[in-house]
Amino acid sequence: MQHQQTLAAPFTLTGKGLHTGLQIEVTFCPAKPDTGYNIQRIDLEGQPTIEAIADNVAATNRGTVVKKGDIVVSTIEHGMAALYCAGIDNCLIKVNAPEFPILDGSALPYIEEIQKVGIVEQEAKREVFRIMKKYTVEDPEKGIKLEIYPDDHFSVTTFVDYPSPVLNNQFAVMNEMSEFPSQIAAARTFVFVREIQPLLAANLIKGGDLDNALVIYDQKVEQKELDQLAATIGTTAPSAEKLGYVQKRPLQWDNEPARHKLLDILGDMALVGRFIQGRIIATRPGHGMNNKLARAVRKDVKRTEVQAPVYDPNKAPVMDNIAIKAVMPHRYPMQLVDKIVELENNDYVVGVKNVTANEPFFVGHFPEEPVMPGVLQVEAMAQCSGLLVLNSVDEPERYSTYFMKIDNVKFRQKVVPGDTLVFRVQFLSPLRRGIAEMKGYAFVGDKIVSEAEFMAQIVKNK
Repeated sequence: MQHQQTLAAPFTLTGKGLHTGLQIEVTFCPAKPDTGYNIQRIDLEGQPTIEAIADNVAATNRGTVVKKGDIVVSTIEHGMAALYCAGIDNCLIKVNAPEFPILDGSALPYIEEIQKVGIVEQEAKREVFRIMKKYTVEDPEKGIKLEIYPDDHFSVTTFVDYPSPVLNNQFAVMNEMSEFPSQIAAARTFVFVREIQPLLAANLIKGGDLDNALVIYDQKVEQKELDQLAATIGTTAPSAEKLGYVQKRPLQWDNEPARHKLLDILGDMALVGRFIQGRIIATRPGHGMNNKLARAVRKDVKRTEVQAPVYDPNKAPVMDNIAIKAVMPHRYPMQLVDKIVELENNDYVVGVKNVTANEPFFVGHFPEEPVMPGVLQVEAMAQCSGLLVLNSVDEPERYSTYFMKIDNVKFRQKVVPGDTLVFRVQFLSPLRRGIAEMKGYAFVGDKIVSEAEFMAQIVKNK
């Protein structure tokens, strides 16, 4: 079980806005648990705040724009990617303009400041959303396709393909979040020379220059036209005869554009509102399709109260049937936990009960339609929670657990012969003075079948 994190102290960055050209100041501040990422427009009356979530994305043309009512903030993706890959769950971001500063066109300045101020762990638990099915969003006409597959960790692979003699086919991979600071964060945004005039006509990239973007010259134009275009962004034009990259600093990597596209995916997926466990494969990604994928995942996040534990029957249990009997006093027919597959001290336990047609309670409940009584599901959860509590003391066989209260019991689906019940019980608060408060869920497959809250007392046997 992971814990949420926030910044240890605030940090501030200043610079030009890519689209507005304004001089902007943005401050990233620590935030309380379970608040997520929030952006505050301190230049507006009342200093309104907007949640940085996929549902609030209003535009994706040359950047990600979030909007709520009249509050608008754009070009947030680099900052979001840095927070997400640094493992920060909660952050309040104060900005004095309708966009974040573009800085050097990458996420590196954010990462460097996060590393300077540090990160602190919070008491609240982090709920990671495990990808349990394949998600796909695509635009076949444009050859765009983004997919997420189930995996045991988070990773991203991206492919870019442009009809360009300078930038055609590239790919980039991030196998672990820990690779972001050194392998992805410094990748700069890029633009083709042929795109600059239309973007200027659309009242965009007023703050764009060679300090914050790679410029790709891949279609020859007259030198005069190139000189005029260069003058509009305050730089000197290259030779019209030589195609290639135009930049002040050399490429960080040969595939820097592909790495920047991967960076953008991370910034847009950060708006799901949860850390994700799964593998993203993106072909010709862009902010628009990134947001569609983030919305699809977020839709399931919002309607999934809690995810079922991953149960691998091939994995050796933490406690088998014999080990459970050594600690718990229950015996046939009241031992209702077959094995413990996860046991995180002072945090949570995962137990398994294989429901067979030979269970004695099916004789009378009911002979023609066997259904496991709900009270026995609660008893099985209670036994798991007893094992969790006893795991927190030395010589657990010398203690017994007695339940003082059971609240908020819900039964959502019947349990029948052939089902495998997987229980997950976790502490709601630390064990104090021998009293434990816990919450338990019972699953069949990925569906919750029952749940309950427990209060128990641990007592040393005489």
